[in-house]
Amino acid sequence: MTDSTATGGTRPFRFGVVAPLRTDLPTWRDRVRRIADSGYSTLLMPDVPQWQPAPAPTLAVAATLADLRVGTWVYASPLRPAWSTAWEAHSLSVLTDGRFEMGIGTGRPGIEDELRELGLPVVPPSERLAQVRQTVTALRDLDGPDVHTPVVMAVRGPKAQAMAADLADTVAFALMPGEDRGEITRVVRDFRAIRDVELAQHVAVIGDTVAPFMASPDTDPAALHAADSLAVLPDDPAAAAEEIQRRREEIGFSYFVFGGDVPTRSLRS
Repeated sequence: MTDSTATGGTRPFRFGVVAPLRTDLPTWRDRVRRIADSGYSTLLMPDVPQWQPAPAPTLAVAATLADLRVGTWVYASPLRPAWSTAWEAHSLSVLTDGRFEMGIGTGRPGIEDELRELGLPVVPPSERLAQVRQTVTALRDLDGPDVHTPVVMAVRGPKAQAMAADLADTVAFALMPGEDRGEITRVVRDFRAIRDVELAQHVAVIGDTVAPFMASPDTDPAALHAADSLAVLPDDPAAAAEEIQRRREEIGFSYFVFGGDVPTRSLRS
């Protein structure tokens, strides 16, 4: 993982890709290897039951195919008991020789319907946030003194931000469609004044293409571009590289997560 003691201005770039198993197994294996060869640092799995195989076994397989970090983007806290999620995460850290990072949050918008369909309790946001803390606490107990599983927290409101300042190694800020860039910049800078950790950027749209698993199907790329949203990047690699550099210098983002095979070699050049 990137050194969390570095400042935002000097912390090196890294790039992740959300790549669930949605094809036949040989095709997905080839994609994992291609992602590694393209310069990504991390292969990530969403946590959406019935969309793809469960994250933990899929990531364990991916880690045997290429020398990549693997992680969840992100575990939804109400889908499992806190200790069960922590045990799974700690086990992945051990089985991958420390190449696993646990992304966790309270769940996507609309997760209440999903919980009802699965027969799980529909708990309010405050309890889902408490489950995040319980999970990270249990993970630290399981890790003990010899293992440190990096924790990536997806946050939005002040309570989630305060928890992330206490617990997270990496923080991603949930963006709303069309959200003002200036407001997000202020929120991120205020957070960094409390604690300078690695900041992750969830990129939902490249050019006019909405990346799978990264945004809702009704996302309007034109509206996001018009709003100068941080959720989008140009599809031209040179322009994207310039924009990514700007976001690191002006806001502090250094870890960028995509939902497709973005040519990161040219982004990093």
